[in-house]
Amino acid sequence: MAEVRVQAESFDAGAELNRFSAAQGGAGAVVSFTGVVRDVAGRLEAMEIEHYPGMTEKAISGIVEEAEGRWPLTGALVIHRHGRLEPGAQIMMVATASAHRVAAFEAAEFLMDYLKSRAPFWKKELTREGEGWVAAVEADEDALKRW
Repeated sequence: MAEVRVQAESFDAGAELNRFSAAQGGAGAVVSFTGVVRDVAGRLEAMEIEHYPGMTEKAISGIVEEAEGRWPLTGALVIHRHGRLEPGAQIMMVATASAHRVAAFEAAEFLMDYLKSRAPFWKKELTREGEGWVAAVEADEDALKRW
């Protein structure tokens, strides 16, 4: 069973992973990833993430359904935040479970790659010098080619 949440509130990644793992009866592998807002150039004050409620959840659910069709998952969890996030804040979490580790790892990587470039979020960086929208990165598009 898959769960998708788009929320402004922070979350406890450890508690989420424990809850998710406890619900995966029969799984032999649980994989998780937590993304954090990073300050690459040392000047980021915050990142603002916008989305269209309803549309974003539907798009992410479609990505999760694609993963469920490719790998024999017993469960998947996607949490993605929106709003103003400071450097170091948790921005997203992906967890997958399967009978075997390869499927759990590959499905988690697939979800992370597709969330990065296909989930409809708009990201703006706020720095001391000003603000600007974050453009798509070619490396993220290249990451999709392996799937």
